[in-house]
Amino acid sequence: MILLFASPAQAYIGPGAGFAFAGSFLALIAAFVLAIGTILLWPITFVWKLIRVGNPFKKAAAKRVIVLGLDGMDPGMVTRLMQEGRMPNFRKLAEKGVFRTLDTSNPSMSPVAWSTFATGVDASGHGIFDFLTRDPCTYAPLLSSTDIGQATRVLNIGKYIIPLGSPKITLLQKSQAFWKLLGDKHIFSIIQRVPITFPPVKFRGLLLSGMCVPDLRGSQGTFAFFSTKTDDGVPAFTGGEQTVLRRQGNRIRSRIVGPDNGMVRGSPRMTLPITLTVAEDQKSVVMEIDGCPEPITLLAETYSPWITLTFPAAPTVSVSGIARFYLTSISPEVSLYMTPIHIDPENPAMPISHPSVYAVYLAKKFGSYATLGLAEDTWALNERVIDEKAFYQATMDICDEREKMFFDAVSRVKTGLVTTVFDTTDRIQHMFYRYLDPDHPANAGKPTTGEYANAIERVYVHMDGILGKLLDTVGEDPNTVVMVISDHGFTNFRRGVNLNSWLRQNGYLTLLPGADTSGDWFEKVDWSKTQAFSLGLTGLFINRKGREKSGIVEEGEEYKRVTHEIARKLETLIDPATGGKAIRRVEIAPEYFTGPQRFDAPDLLVGYEGGYRNSWDCATGSVTHEIFTDNTKSWSGDHCVDPSIVPGVFFCNRPIVQKQPRLIDVPFSILSLFGQKPPDYMQGRMIFTAKGEGDGLATTRGLLDPASLAQSGCAPGARVGTTPAWSVDHVTV
Repeated sequence: MILLFASPAQAYIGPGAGFAFAGSFLALIAAFVLAIGTILLWPITFVWKLIRVGNPFKKAAAKRVIVLGLDGMDPGMVTRLMQEGRMPNFRKLAEKGVFRTLDTSNPSMSPVAWSTFATGVDASGHGIFDFLTRDPCTYAPLLSSTDIGQATRVLNIGKYIIPLGSPKITLLQKSQAFWKLLGDKHIFSIIQRVPITFPPVKFRGLLLSGMCVPDLRGSQGTFAFFSTKTDDGVPAFTGGEQTVLRRQGNRIRSRIVGPDNGMVRGSPRMTLPITLTVAEDQKSVVMEIDGCPEPITLLAETYSPWITLTFPAAPTVSVSGIARFYLTSISPEVSLYMTPIHIDPENPAMPISHPSVYAVYLAKKFGSYATLGLAEDTWALNERVIDEKAFYQATMDICDEREKMFFDAVSRVKTGLVTTVFDTTDRIQHMFYRYLDPDHPANAGKPTTGEYANAIERVYVHMDGILGKLLDTVGEDPNTVVMVISDHGFTNFRRGVNLNSWLRQNGYLTLLPGADTSGDWFEKVDWSKTQAFSLGLTGLFINRKGREKSGIVEEGEEYKRVTHEIARKLETLIDPATGGKAIRRVEIAPEYFTGPQRFDAPDLLVGYEGGYRNSWDCATGSVTHEIFTDNTKSWSGDHCVDPSIVPGVFFCNRPIVQKQPRLIDVPFSILSLFGQKPPDYMQGRMIFTAKGEGDGLATTRGLLDPASLAQSGCAPGARVGTTPAWSVDHVTV
C-alpha cells in the first residue's frame, strides 16, 4: 500500500482549523443530567422568570420569528422560476407579504455575510473579512474564524501525553450574536448551521454550528480515495489523499487515516485497518473496518449510510468520527471514495453544539448527520474523484438531514426564534453553473447536457417544496413572522485573476533572485522588496512597516500613495481575451470601514465584475506567469465579486417600510419585532412597521417590480454570455 498526502486546499481554499481532543464521557453524562434537570424544572423556572423579568413579549410585534436561510439563492433565478410557475410557494409568500433583493455584505462571501447577519455590524465590526487572513509575523495563512489550541497542562507517562484540561478553542468573530441578546431577555432561540458559529457561544437557547466546523483531522474537509488503478500514476489530489490498493485475489487490505494522536509523543496519525472483499459476481464489495461490529456491503455508485470510525488513541481512550463510502467502480478496477471524516455528533471530539447534548439529541432522533462546516465535498467533484451524480446525491442527502432538524425546531418553538441555514443552493450553483453558459471554459471535456444540466433549477424547486411545508405548518398565525433570506446571490466565474502576478508585473511584488514564479503561501517572495500581496478571495494587503514582519511601506503618505495607486490601476485592468474590465471597484479599507476591527482588514477590497474572481492560485498566495486564466474547474459559479452584482433575496409574510432592505437590517429588525431595543452599535435599521403604529406608514409589499430587478442587473430574462457585464452574465432562461 502506498499512501500519498496532498496539501489540503479545501472547498473555499484554506488551511485547517486544527484538531484537539475536547470533552469526555463524564462531560457528556453531565450534559444529559443538565438537560433532564432543565426539563423537569421548566415549570418552576418559567414561573420564576415571569416573577423576576416579567413577560419578555410585552412589547413584541411578533412572538415567533422563523428565518429560513438559503445560502446563495439568487433573485434573478428565483424570479424566473416564479414567473414560470415552478416556485408557487415563493410566489404565494411574495404576494402575501414582500419579495425584495437584499443588499449583501462587503466582501460578498458567506463567512462575512452570515457574520453580519448574526451581529448586525459590518466586517469592521465583527472582524471576519474572508475565509483566510495572514499571520503578519510569518505571512502564513490563518483561518479567519477559529483558533484551536492544545491543552496547556499535560501529564507525561512514558510515550503518552495526558491532557489535564480542555484545549482552548476560540471563535474569532467579534461583537455578539443577536440571538444571545434575545436570550439575555429570556427569549428562546434554536439556531442551526448558521456559518461562523464554531465553537458555539453559550446563550439561552440551542445551537448547532455551521460553516468552519473542521473535520476530525482538523482540516476544512480532506476526502480519501482508494483505488487499484496505477496505470497513469497516482495523482496528488487537491483537497484529498489517494491510497493505491494492492489486490490479492478478491481481497484487499488497506487503512483509513484519521487525526493526529496528540496523546502520543510525535503525534502520529491514527489509522484503522480495513479489508475489502469483492463479490464473485463483481456487483458488490464487503468492507470490514476494525472497531465496526458488522461488515458493510457496498454497491456500485451507491452511498453507504454514515459509518462510525473509532480510532484508539491511548488505553481506554478513543476518538470517533463518521464517514460515508461510495464505490465508484468495481471492475476492472476497484475504486472507493470516502467523505472527509466528520466529527461524530453522538460523541463529538470538539464542541459543535450548545449545549453539547443538542448535537447528541439530533443524532439520537434522526440518526447520524453531516457535521463538517463545508459538508458538500466540492473538491472531490473538482478533481473528478466523484462525478456529478455522486455530488448531487450527497448534497441532497445533507439537505434532507437539515430539513428534519429544521422542522423539529419549528415544532418545538412556539414563541421565540428559529433560524436554519441550508447550504444546498450555494453548493449546487458553485458546481453546476457551467450548464447555464454553453461557452464556459469549465465545459471543456465535460458533458453540457444530461440529467444534471438542470440541477440548479431542481434545487430551487426543491426549496420551494420546503417553504410550502413551512407555510402549511405555520398556517395563518398572526404572531409568526416567516422570512426567507440569502446571504448573497450568484454569478458566472469564467476567468481567474492572479493579483499577485499583476503586482509582480507592475513592480509591487518581488520574487527571490532566480525565481520567476512562486508556489503556495508566497514560497519565493522577497519581502524586503515587496509592497503588496494578495491572499484569499478578495483581499489585497500592503506590506506595512511596523505591522508585517518585513514590512517596507511607511505609514502615512507613502501608505496612502501606494493604496490609491494600486486601486486606481486595478480599476482599469482589462482582460486581453475579452477586451472588458475585470474589476468594477476597489475599496480602500481604512477609508471604507469605520468599525473597531478595521485595522485587521485587507488594505484593499477588490470588487470583481461578473465572470471574474481571484484565481485559485492567487487565493493560496501563488505567483504565476499569467495574470488571467480560464476557470476550468467544475466550481464554475461564484459570488466573490463586487457586492452590487450579487444581492441576496428577502421574502417575508409581512410588508416592510424600506424599499431596499439590507442584510445588516435583518438582526436589528428581528430584535425590534420582539420588542427589544437593538444596541446602539448595530448598524441596521427597522424594516417593519413597529408595534402600535398604524397603517399611515407607506409599506412595501408584493412581488419585486421587474423593472427594479432589471435595473439592479438581476433581470430574469438575461442570458449568460461571455462578457463580464452582470446584466448579461448573471442568469439564464
